[in-house]
Amino acid sequence: MGPTTKREPARSHDVAGWRQGLLLRAGFDPHLAAGLALDARVDLHALLQLVDRGCPPLLAARVLAPLDRDQLGT
Repeated sequence: MGPTTKREPARSHDVAGWRQGLLLRAGFDPHLAAGLALDARVDLHALLQLVDRGCPPLLAARVLAPLDRDQLGT
């Protein structure tokens, strides 16, 4: 196990923590913020832009929710 192997989980944890902090400060529910922060498919900046423009956090998360393959019919 090299040094980079040990650092990878810490970095992704740090990024998720940073993302969650931004979402919490923007008014997201803690549980929703945690889930969104861990999902790399979620465009954090687009979420925050919607909220800045007056969209409620829960609605912003629904609008920008990634589609699963089943939803696409593939």
